[in-house]
Amino acid sequence: MRRMRTEILIYDGFDELDAVGPYEVLSNGGFEPRLVTLRDQGRVTASHGLALVPDGTLGADPELLVVPGGGWNTRAEVGAWGEAQRGDIPRALAERHAAGTTIAAVCTGGMIVAAAGLLSGRPAVTHHSALDELAESGARVQRDARVVDDGDILTAGGVTSGLDLALWLVEREKGADVAARVAAEIEHKRHDAVVA
Repeated sequence: MRRMRTEILIYDGFDELDAVGPYEVLSNGGFEPRLVTLRDQGRVTASHGLALVPDGTLGADPELLVVPGGGWNTRAEVGAWGEAQRGDIPRALAERHAAGTTIAAVCTGGMIVAAAGLLSGRPAVTHHSALDELAESGARVQRDARVVDDGDILTAGGVTSGLDLALWLVEREKGADVAARVAAEIEHKRHDAVVA
C-alpha cells in the first residue's frame, strides 16, 4: 500500500492534540507523516508545554499538509493567531496549495488557512469560539459540522475533531475498512464528515 507523503506543520504555541492525534491516526492508517516547521528549528514548544523535535522543514510539495491550531483566542504572538498575523505560514500554505497540496486544518488551524485566502467562498469549520471570525473571512461556515471535506481543503472543529479528520482522510485515501481498523485500535467512536 502506497504511503501518502504527509507533513504536519508545527509552530510554537500549537495545540498538542491538534497535531499528535492526527499523527498517530495517519501513521496507523498507512500514511507517512512528518512533523515539520516552516524554518529550521531544533525544538518546538506546544501550547501546554510539550516540547517536540521536528523531523525537518516544510517540503515544497507534500501530498497532504495538516495545520494544527492553538491559542487563537489569547491573541498571543505565540500560537495560531500570531502566525496568522505574521503571514509567513499563510503564504507558505497558499504556495503549497497552488502547487497541488491538499490542506487539512484542525481547530483554529483553519484560521491560518483562512488568513492564506484559501477558504473564501468555501465550506469550512473551526473551533466554535472562532466561527464568527471564520465567517468574516468569507468562508461558508458549517456550524454543526465536525469535519468538512471540500476536496483539496478539509477543516475540522475543535481539538478532538482532529481524530475524526484524520480518520476521514484514512477512509478517503485507504478505504473504510482501514479507517474502521484504526478507529477500533484507538478506541474512538467516529463522527461523520460533511463532504461538500
